[in-house]
Amino acid sequence: MSGSLRDWLRVYLIMGEMESKGKRTEEVLEAALEGGVTCFQFREKKMPIPEQLALGRRLRALCRKRGVPFLVNDRVDVAMLLEADGVHLGQDDVPCLEARRLLGPGKVIGVSAGNWDEVRSALAQKPDYLSVGPVYATSTKPDAGAPIGTLLIRELKASTDVPIVGIGGIHAANAAAVMIAGADGVAVVSAIADQPDPAQAARLLVQAVRRYAKN
Repeated sequence: MSGSLRDWLRVYLIMGEMESKGKRTEEVLEAALEGGVTCFQFREKKMPIPEQLALGRRLRALCRKRGVPFLVNDRVDVAMLLEADGVHLGQDDVPCLEARRLLGPGKVIGVSAGNWDEVRSALAQKPDYLSVGPVYATSTKPDAGAPIGTLLIRELKASTDVPIVGIGGIHAANAAAVMIAGADGVAVVSAIADQPDPAQAARLLVQAVRRYAKN
């Protein structure tokens, strides 16, 4: 993989079998990669581990072919078994410092945050990036909480140099506001995975993000 972490985070797709809506998950990811997705997070909550590992290896191979980072949601053990490029952690998951001890210094570790208390807790653990949201209302993750808008991203940008990804209800038509607020990229699920043409949806999102990317 080439480029900086901020480059990788520009258009960040999060998806598992459930989000592919009956289509083959590999086909959706391949189309999204063709459209220009710059990072992929494998999020699979319910699939038995043997099946999860088999699917994860196929998705990882697609990412490697394109030189795109392959991260795993929540599960440090799965990330290790899949030889992933990193892991993304929620507030109730394995602490970032423990994940770092297990994964080693060369892996990317991101942490979710939705308010300043969570931001402070996350930054104390020295993550590689923060995922901030939900920026807008989203039905993808029912427990995501109320939308927080772009103010926290704006405040974070003024106070830390840790890369920031906006998440939650983001699509090509509203990504500009997230980038203008100071995000380095946007993380999406349905804006790509739930579209009839994932490749075209990814292209439109990439165009919107690159227009306002600051780095």
